[in-house]
Amino acid sequence: MAIATTTSPSHHQEHKDLRVWGLLTFLISESLMFGGFFATYLFFRGSTEVWPPQGTEVELLVPTINTIILVSSSFVIHFGDTAIKKNNVKGMRFWYIVTALMGAIFLAGQVYEYMTLGYGLTTNVFANCFYIMTGFHGLHVFVGLLLILGVLWRSRRPGHYSSTKHTGIEMAEIYWHFVDIIWIILFTLLYILTLF
Repeated sequence: MAIATTTSPSHHQEHKDLRVWGLLTFLISESLMFGGFFATYLFFRGSTEVWPPQGTEVELLVPTINTIILVSSSFVIHFGDTAIKKNNVKGMRFWYIVTALMGAIFLAGQVYEYMTLGYGLTTNVFANCFYIMTGFHGLHVFVGLLLILGVLWRSRRPGHYSSTKHTGIEMAEIYWHFVDIIWIILFTLLYILTLF
């Protein structure tokens, strides 16, 4: 005798959205890649008498301003997440637009720095590590900007985001925080530690 089973509607409502877990898995894999870059950089730094080699000195002014902008943008994007949890779509849009502008300014500062450094990718091992790590990070900032712009684009549809429906906003915020944390490590390795 077959027993009929029914699934209650509440069972479907309790289903967890696994997209955030997918993003976190992706960010862990990206962390391992950056970890490889960091380990390689530290290996070369530890096995070279003069670091950075002559002719590849780093300037601190532009990168410090960039760091302040990028770290501050983590707080700004969080304001957007807080706004949507209060059903304030306009507030979320405002803070996400400000974050996008800050990210664009960061990338413009990085391009300016590249144009004024006076050395290129193949000058020496320090320059090679510098350009690869900062360039790869810059690519991640660019992807983060695309995610933020995607959130802004989708928020045009009434009811797309709300206090109960905001996974896309949270995912963009998590990714942006990741980008900021990686930059803090890069700034410490490439700029601060080169002074000592």
